Amino acid sequence: MKNILTAFIFLCSFSAFSQSSTEIYLFDMKIDKGQISVSNGLNITRHKGYDNQPFFHPEKPLIYYTSSNDSTRIDSSDIKIYNYQTGKTTRFTTTSDREYSPTVTPDAQFISCILQRKNGAQDLAKYPIAGGQPKVLISHLKVGYHAWADENRVLMFILDDSIHFSLHFYDLSKDADTVIAENIGRGVNKIPGQNAMSFIQRISDTLSVIKKFDLNNDAVTNIIYTLKGKDLLTWLNNNTILMSDGKKIFSYQANAYEEFKDHKWKPVIIKGNTAMLKGITRLAVNADNTKLAIVVNE
Repeated sequence: MKNILTAFIFLCSFSAFSQSSTEIYLFDMKIDKGQISVSNGLNITRHKGYDNQPFFHPEKPLIYYTSSNDSTRIDSSDIKIYNYQTGKTTRFTTTSDREYSPTVTPDAQFISCILQRKNGAQDLAKYPIAGGQPKVLISHLKVGYHAWADENRVLMFILDDSIHFSLHFYDLSKDADTVIAENIGRGVNKIPGQNAMSFIQRISDTLSVIKKFDLNNDAVTNIIYTLKGKDLLTWLNNNTILMSDGKKIFSYQANAYEEFKDHKWKPVIIKGNTAMLKGITRLAVNADNTKLAIVVNE
């Protein structure tokens, strides 16, 4: 009964996308002889309410993120863009639906996102970056989170019902849906430089495993246990994973993706004032691994 109740609470938070008050900080990041350090933290949102799910454009100095609870539109959630060269913020969407998890598609022509409808549906859709109306890609599944494998294939966290959630690999060109795993966490990611994805398999309320899904042969292998109770991560270009325990940030070098080769997470050095880094959840890095976005509680 306890496990069922825990799963129910866990899923309800996904369905509502946990509308807590959060901010996004942007740091400079350096990697020197395997040691990662971040510095010059800057609050790029400075907005009372929900600012979360940052995603870097692969080629431009832009961060797309979800922002809600505007003073003029209380019951709203739209996508905004922060330019970290100019320091300017612009709005990408203004709709009656709620947009979550903005993601630049592999062809860099669209921003895909989750459209949360007023009736509770959560569709996968994409907006043209140049402007225009969204195209709904998947509406028959309740999509929580997603990551693109290529232009046609996407890995998705699906809310099956109030106590079941599963990992789906969907080929849009064939309208083919494959269930890869069940009882997963929120972290679904493309592994940079690899024809592979990663996801998190939940073993218990506090224990989860980061797994690799090899797109060449559909094999699923273990990488390492997550930090206790955590299910969000980001990948660097050198096969390194970044995660946070809520207070600090840690890295793990996934050498050749050997299963459980080393169970040790290495602390990331955070320079300067760290008082603002409370309740760290989501992390995101830019393409050349020189910028790190950190989501924290207000």
